[in-house]
Amino acid sequence: MFCAKARVGNWCALGVGMASPPTDSVQLLEDQMQRLVDFEATTYPVISLYLNTQSDEHGRDHFEGFLRREFASRARTFRAGSPEAASFKRDTEKIREYIEKQLKPSANGLAIFACAGAGDFFEALQLNAPVDEHRLYIYSQPHLYHLARLDDEYPRYAALITDANFARIFVFGLGEKLADEKVKSKKVQRVKVGGWSQARYQRRVENAHKEHVREAIEALEHIVRDEGIGQVVIAGDPAITPLVEQELPKQLADKLVKNLRLDTKAPESEIFDATLAAIREQDAVTDAEKVNRLFEQYRAGGLAVAGPQETLEALANGQVDELLLSVALERTHDQPEPVEAVLAPEIPDAAGSTESDDDRPVLLADLLVTKAKQISAQVSFIEDATLLADVDGIGAFLRWRS
Repeated sequence: MFCAKARVGNWCALGVGMASPPTDSVQLLEDQMQRLVDFEATTYPVISLYLNTQSDEHGRDHFEGFLRREFASRARTFRAGSPEAASFKRDTEKIREYIEKQLKPSANGLAIFACAGAGDFFEALQLNAPVDEHRLYIYSQPHLYHLARLDDEYPRYAALITDANFARIFVFGLGEKLADEKVKSKKVQRVKVGGWSQARYQRRVENAHKEHVREAIEALEHIVRDEGIGQVVIAGDPAITPLVEQELPKQLADKLVKNLRLDTKAPESEIFDATLAAIREQDAVTDAEKVNRLFEQYRAGGLAVAGPQETLEALANGQVDELLLSVALERTHDQPEPVEAVLAPEIPDAAGSTESDDDRPVLLADLLVTKAKQISAQVSFIEDATLLADVDGIGAFLRWRS
């Protein structure tokens, strides 16, 4: 039998292991993403800085030169003594101070958004997931494309690792463990006094295994429901995991990605690597299916659009349910390009007016992500660039047809 249950926040603890509540990483990203989405375009320069903060084999960082060159280069683009130049200078000084005093050695990635001229706006997010390269954007609002990309690359998911009497449940996201829980049952001991027949002993063992599986699934179900988990991986003893899969309720079975063979005593890093690889393998299959469904819906005049113009219009109307973007989009649209004023951010002119109907220069990839976030649409990145190549890397499923 299992020990009594206890609650920690929304998490259920079973057996000898007490659940550790989620860290703030994912919620922090969600909260900060919302503040970034809500930021109103301004005439002051908004800095969006992404840094890879991984140390080399000698323990050295390699972003100081990038910051020095890029900050000096961008500073020269502002008129000396102007409010914009003053705002940019204050921001770069604050960013340097933050990195010097608050950047953790364990962080592999850093995203900072700053605009001193807009009420000293400053948001910083340190990540365990690595940023692939240093990037600096200066625009009228935060550049959100790479935050959304990281969220897609390192999704939040649950992993249940179990053998016959011990289970570990993890929640991973943004390249790190967010929470874990243990479920432990008593081993069935063979009693010599009085003697048991082999058949009776085997039934007792099987019943104990089933009870353990039910308790592990119950704990997993609580976590998945309470934390809004969309994907689940099962791993562990191949003699037990088929029973787990068989006993999964439909709401969990629909989220199951893969059943892996993995030692329950495996290091956390090994569990993370193996389960993330399974998630990504499944995502590659899902990507192809999703794009095929998009084209079928689009050809039939259903709830789908394809290409930049139609997708932007649907985003402006609030129709998009899920935005599909090729990972090659930022490379194929790497320069600002004109977009109709009604579809672009309301960038104020020097007098603070947003009434001009002239086309506005935008970075298309970031505009699409920002507009999707503004209407709470899901953003999915398609890893195989060839899948969406015929529609310029852009498509969307719709909530309704106008």
